[in-house]
Amino acid sequence: MEENEVVRALAALAHPARLQVFRALVVVGPQGLTPGTMAEALSLPAATLSFHLKELVHAGLTTQERVGRNIVYRAAYDQMNAVLSYLTAHCCQGAECLDPAAAGCTTC
Repeated sequence: MEENEVVRALAALAHPARLQVFRALVVVGPQGLTPGTMAEALSLPAATLSFHLKELVHAGLTTQERVGRNIVYRAAYDQMNAVLSYLTAHCCQGAECLDPAAAGCTTC
């Protein structure tokens, strides 16, 4: 994954409403959600939700598919995992990462 793709993804998630939308899509899984369902669940106006969905699609974090008369949005798990992999690549200089509490750290 290229650095500019990671920056675009993180920038898209750096807005509270977009983060809520993305998390809702991750939680629901591969079945996805329609905009109407998301707007109602998240108490977002349709136009606002549409704007945020466009940004998430542009960042590659969500996909959209027409299913009958509806558009279904889904989290792009491959892109999400690529961002996480980029962020954690070479973590702890190649050593096994430890939970600070498990390592006995009392100030972490």
